[in-house]
Amino acid sequence: MQVGFIGLGQMGVAMAANLLRAGHETTVYNRTRAKAEALASAGAKVADRIADACRGEAVFTMLADDEAVEAAVYGDGGVLANLKKSAIHISSSTISVALSKRLAADHARAGQRYVAAPVFGRPEAAEAAKLFVVAAGEPDALRSAAPLFDAIGQRTFPVSDAAEAANLVKLSGNFLIASVIESLGEAMALVSKGGVDKNQYLDVMTSTLFGAPIYKTYGKLIADEKFEPPGFAAPLGLKDVRLALAAGDELQVPLPLASLLRDRFLTLLANGGDKLDWSAVGGLAAKDAGSTSGR
Repeated sequence: MQVGFIGLGQMGVAMAANLLRAGHETTVYNRTRAKAEALASAGAKVADRIADACRGEAVFTMLADDEAVEAAVYGDGGVLANLKKSAIHISSSTISVALSKRLAADHARAGQRYVAAPVFGRPEAAEAAKLFVVAAGEPDALRSAAPLFDAIGQRTFPVSDAAEAANLVKLSGNFLIASVIESLGEAMALVSKGGVDKNQYLDVMTSTLFGAPIYKTYGKLIADEKFEPPGFAAPLGLKDVRLALAAGDELQVPLPLASLLRDRFLTLLANGGDKLDWSAVGGLAAKDAGSTSGR
């Protein structure tokens, strides 16, 4: 397929590279052009403008937040004004339910198709084409986009004809990850202050009751205090918790734990953690306990 890709951060650059490896003719755009040019040797065409990445059958956006997506879609020379009829905008960004709903409506009015397809997985999973894609949108659009999802991920989960449902699933999943990070940090602070080695404790837990990858991945980061470089930056974690709370407000679903997590992220950022991985929230408990080191 002829596809465009807008947004080449750690996740986007890996996803675009995998589209190229799968044989898709890929045009890439990034605000910092050097990131786009790095893919030229792999066969990518480098777009000078967003509009130039919207000439094919589909275009991905993989951007940091609602503001960035709105600028790319609705700004001068943006996706909405330049995507051809029946072409698909695939939004893999973690954005609000409200924005996703608006994008679906506006693309439909323009005769275009829209699919929400956020992904689960850290940058290393993106590089290995092992992401999990949560997709929602009209069935014909999902079928058309399926080869693209196969190129970037190990499995696609179609969840609804309503595009915004995929964003709700993604936000709820990130809320669960943040909850695991916080609980791991508290548990490790407890056993560490009692004289138990954190890595030994992690081995016990992940070899018995908590063998899921999420506990192994984030438990290791917390045990080793390996919060730099960030695979997923702490400010993005705060953003996602806030978006989950906003979805809860809209649906009248109380999320008391999400409120606590928002405050934990605010504490981390207030103490200079804006450049750290979001797993650094799991290191707060050790500091609260007066530990000089979490190890």
